[in-house]
Amino acid sequence: MTERNITHGTFHIERVYPHPVERVYAAFATAEGKAGWFGGGEEQTILERVFDFREGGRERAVGRWESGTVSQFDATYFDIVPDARIVYAYEMHIDGVKISVSLATIEFKPAAGGTRLLLSESGAFLDGYDDAGSREHGTNFLMDRVGEYLARSAA
Repeated sequence: MTERNITHGTFHIERVYPHPVERVYAAFATAEGKAGWFGGGEEQTILERVFDFREGGRERAVGRWESGTVSQFDATYFDIVPDARIVYAYEMHIDGVKISVSLATIEFKPAAGGTRLLLSESGAFLDGYDDAGSREHGTNFLMDRVGEYLARSAA
């Protein structure tokens, strides 16, 4: 029998992007923008993507990694203030097993020459998946991809 437990983890990420708030926000708030950076890149094949960006709306991204592992992200948006903040909660599944439930907030603030993004996440990691550090690492990877997407789409 699997031992049932919860490990809690919280992290904060701050980035400054040399793009206006409206562009950075749109990378999170539009289907085209989100598809430009959210996922594993060439190492992952997208199997399903649903994007309903509104309060009460849902987002789903399911992808298969080169190893064959399938990851699934299911989110609900709770608070959206255009060009200012996004608050959402999400579940992560690996090969059909729920590994975590998280609350995330993203703030967008004008900064000299661009936008300061503040991301905070608090997660409950379930039944042996207790590596909150890998979630922070993965989120940092995604924030790098946001910057790459913004640079690519500005060219």
